[in-house]
Amino acid sequence: MVGVIGCAVAFGVDSPQASSAASQDWPPFVLVSGLLLVGLVANDDGLFELAGNRLARLSTNGFVLFFGAAVLIGAVTAVLNLDTSVAFLTPVLVYTARSRGGGEAPLLYGCLLLSNAGSLFLPGSNLTNLIVLGHTRITGAGFISHMWAPGTAALIVTALVILVLDRRSLRIEPGAVASSDGTTLGLGLVAVVLSVVLVVALPAPALEVLGVGVAVMAVRLVAGTEQLAHVFDVLGVPLLAGLFTVAVTLGTIGRAWSFPTTVLAHLDIWGTAGVAAVCSVLFNNLPAASLLSAHAPVHPYALLVGLNLGPNLCVTGSLAWLLWMRAARVAGARPSLKRASRLGLWVVPLSGLAALAALAFMG
Repeated sequence: MVGVIGCAVAFGVDSPQASSAASQDWPPFVLVSGLLLVGLVANDDGLFELAGNRLARLSTNGFVLFFGAAVLIGAVTAVLNLDTSVAFLTPVLVYTARSRGGGEAPLLYGCLLLSNAGSLFLPGSNLTNLIVLGHTRITGAGFISHMWAPGTAALIVTALVILVLDRRSLRIEPGAVASSDGTTLGLGLVAVVLSVVLVVALPAPALEVLGVGVAVMAVRLVAGTEQLAHVFDVLGVPLLAGLFTVAVTLGTIGRAWSFPTTVLAHLDIWGTAGVAAVCSVLFNNLPAASLLSAHAPVHPYALLVGLNLGPNLCVTGSLAWLLWMRAARVAGARPSLKRASRLGLWVVPLSGLAALAALAFMG
């Protein structure tokens, strides 16, 4: 409601600036809606369950299981967005840990922290990427050329920190692993592959990816294998709409108020990432991205490091936290916000420094 009121006031006071902010902010929200639809179809086909099952079968010890999970989380996040990753992989990884008789904590908290860390690889991996780069028309391939090293560094360091802090829980016992007979390599796989091609090849793939998501979901709805109410629940339409209005409001403020742009213009990549991380916790990373990139930032990739990794500090940082908590509870887990934030206090500065060092090395 606050976002709706703020957005209405913004359009009433300065309609051109508010329209400019809305133009910058709507593509990311449309893209993530399409990716969530694709992820839902892939999940219904059992693709995520199959991946978790294969991982459990191939893991000879807890360390192999954890690092395999880290690779899986990073891949799903890069391709299908971090919100898709936490929404669908969290229960899969919790069940995977239980099936091998090990502690679920490393995989449970790792899914959240590694999803945020893995969201630096592709523009569609995180809404903030698209908002910050809204002033440019960069393809997925171009984005990867800048961010593969920072993204890899952030993912590896995050995994190592969790590994050290939760090493006592990384144990597995020999035993049977549930089969994945319900897996269907069909519509979901096609939708995932097509979405990846669109995200990598096109500079602005939001409408195209949404089209793919709507098309495959329409097939499921017509066939009666999916319910519209469940689709809206997975999308979290009210929450996405609320975040969009807040983002437009702060984007309008950022265009009318020169202070954020002036501050960022006087900072190097380290200071830019620090400010972005703090703002992500204070405002949520999506509105913070809209505020800080109202005008083209001097260090856009450093800004993304702060906006994408900073949310690991606190539940206020990103939408992914809320989706992660809901998915974990559905799986019967009891996620602790205090424990997650305590891990984040170690993860954020170390992964941030590693990502920025890689970014500086890449020039």
